[in-house]
Amino acid sequence: MFKIMIVEDDRTIADLIKDALNKWEFQATTVQDFDQVFTQFEQTAPDLVLLDINLPVRDGYYWVKKIRDHSQVPVIFISSRNTNMDMVMAMNLGADDFVEKPFAMEVLIAKINALLRRTYNYQDKSAVTLTVGGLTLDLKTGMAIVNGEEINLSKNEYKLLQLLMRAHGEVLSRSHLLKDLWTDERFVDDNTLTVNINRLRKKIEAAGLPNYIQTKVGQGYMVK
Repeated sequence: MFKIMIVEDDRTIADLIKDALNKWEFQATTVQDFDQVFTQFEQTAPDLVLLDINLPVRDGYYWVKKIRDHSQVPVIFISSRNTNMDMVMAMNLGADDFVEKPFAMEVLIAKINALLRRTYNYQDKSAVTLTVGGLTLDLKTGMAIVNGEEINLSKNEYKLLQLLMRAHGEVLSRSHLLKDLWTDERFVDDNTLTVNINRLRKKIEAAGLPNYIQTKVGQGYMVK
């Protein structure tokens, strides 16, 4: 059963989301003390976080940065702040998706299911790591490990590496990776993918795995 943490100070909205998630057989929890959001995050160890921007004490931007310092767990912002700048800032700080209030509950549930499926792969929820070709990826912490050495990854590097590892032996096109990496491609240019691929390659090579990510000219990228 997937655990969902709801960080929303409007009790009516929080309870409605919690009830809907419980009906879908998720294990949903709400935050009561908004000064202790990260403490509850550590105690709950959720599989996904729903996070409002406007919160008491500290805003959602603060908390997503705090979460990203320790985990790559998927985060969906739910907010009435819907300018392009809000969405860009949310994505740049580490959010995976953005849902504008007011929203249809079935749309939110569909986005949650899609993001969980991309992140964890329903076929093997019990697995907490992926191992391919001498590299292990921890799906909870977002840390890559080579020969016992831990490699710190950004959110996009982690998502990119996970996609390539799950499809090991298969070439993934640039358009496929862009679509899966960023929910809203309006805020991403094609160079962003190249930059992330190059940074990821350098980190893996520095840990002792040269040529881990291979380029197939005119096709895309793969790991074997």
